[in-house]
Amino acid sequence: MSTAPTSENPSGEALIQGYLDMLAAERGAAANTLSAYRRDLSDYLAALTRDGRDPVRIEAGPVRAYMADLETRGLSAASAARRLSCIRGFHRFLYAEGFAEGDPSAPVAAPRKGRTLPKVLSVTEVDALLAAARGQAEADGTGRSRRMLCLIELLYATGLRVSELIALPRAAGSTRERYLVVKGKGGRERLVPLTEMARAAMRDHLARPGPDGPWLFPADSASGHLTRQSFARDLKEVAAAAGLRPDRVSPHVLRHAFASHLLQNGADLRIVQELLGHADIATTQIYTHILDERLKGMVRDLHPLSDAEDEPA
Repeated sequence: MSTAPTSENPSGEALIQGYLDMLAAERGAAANTLSAYRRDLSDYLAALTRDGRDPVRIEAGPVRAYMADLETRGLSAASAARRLSCIRGFHRFLYAEGFAEGDPSAPVAAPRKGRTLPKVLSVTEVDALLAAARGQAEADGTGRSRRMLCLIELLYATGLRVSELIALPRAAGSTRERYLVVKGKGGRERLVPLTEMARAAMRDHLARPGPDGPWLFPADSASGHLTRQSFARDLKEVAAAAGLRPDRVSPHVLRHAFASHLLQNGADLRIVQELLGHADIATTQIYTHILDERLKGMVRDLHPLSDAEDEPA
């Protein structure tokens, strides 16, 4: 029989809030991360409640059952693995804080997922995208088109995460430095070099009449700055104008293009890791697989013996 929530027997919502408070205070988790974790854990605890389970007294079985249910609900292996990572962190928190006597998620295996290569645009395609954005900015001269050109120039020049880009302070646009100081995931700061074209795009963007405020890209939103959704929508419009398939172009794809084009031109993997703000170089190494596939294709198509190898003996 269940009891009323107390400090010794907190409610599920109180447990979630305690975990999120810890992530925010000790690890500097971003607001978007905390929101996603809250959704995931609320779904998980709702499933346990339906089955009459208490998260502080369960063993591995209910966790495995929940993961199996995610598969039947059509969640991808990558998304399910992220959900399990969130659940593991939650149960480790309950154990560390003395709410639970063990971690039931420890023996639960993560869903097996294949390595998927990120979508990447070629240099020619990025050039076409930038040309289309410049053409629109010169043709109508509106603040929106100038803002869009600035966003694309800046994103491709720096490889910022979209959340970092849209939340840049207004002061970034008038900096005399040739770099930005960006606070990324976990509150980690890094230096991001600026190209002259990116600096010029920011200056031109700020020179246009528009709303004042603390943000480089202000907008009428809850945050006060441009939203990721608005940027992604407008970017697809520019992609269509450039003759590119809109479903192939997104802010994150431009970040991928930044990284892969640097590596393609001989940049050191560790430097690219620093520029992207990756804590683990294994995350950055995905881009080397893109280059591997391109090199294989080049050898297959251009090597003089490739046709001979395909002919029967």
